[in-house]
Amino acid sequence: MGKAIFLISFLGCLTLLTAQNDAEAEVKKVVETFFDAFHDQDSVAMKKVVGDNVLLQTTGRNKAGETQFKSQKIENLYRSIVSIPDSVQFQEKLTSWSIQVDRTMANAWVGYEFWINGEFSHCGINSFQMVNFDGDWKIVYLIDTRGRAGCLED
Repeated sequence: MGKAIFLISFLGCLTLLTAQNDAEAEVKKVVETFFDAFHDQDSVAMKKVVGDNVLLQTTGRNKAGETQFKSQKIENLYRSIVSIPDSVQFQEKLTSWSIQVDRTMANAWVGYEFWINGEFSHCGINSFQMVNFDGDWKIVYLIDTRGRAGCLED
């Protein structure tokens, strides 16, 4: 009887771990889809993984070392991405991942480096907050840090 209870408990834990790993993989896929669309300058594809009324914010320090904090509408991001001329090459290289999921909410903490025309621009963290709307993970909040300090190893 004790072995049966242990086996049932063990199998239950494995099922929970598998579900957690599946959810984390789904969340990671949303972020990757967002950046694939970003690099393709495809606002339609970006919109597929972004929820309604998403909030976008950024923080960093100005040249005087003072903290800057800005908010923007997602429509401004869409417009700016699609208006980048073909002569400008840009890439946001994703460098690290930390994903947490609890039921219908998830957070993806994603390190990045931003490059323009092959030149390093800045680095930081993207923090994506997501909600699972009946099986579809959608980005509902995105805040990032931006700066040059501590980015590339010398």
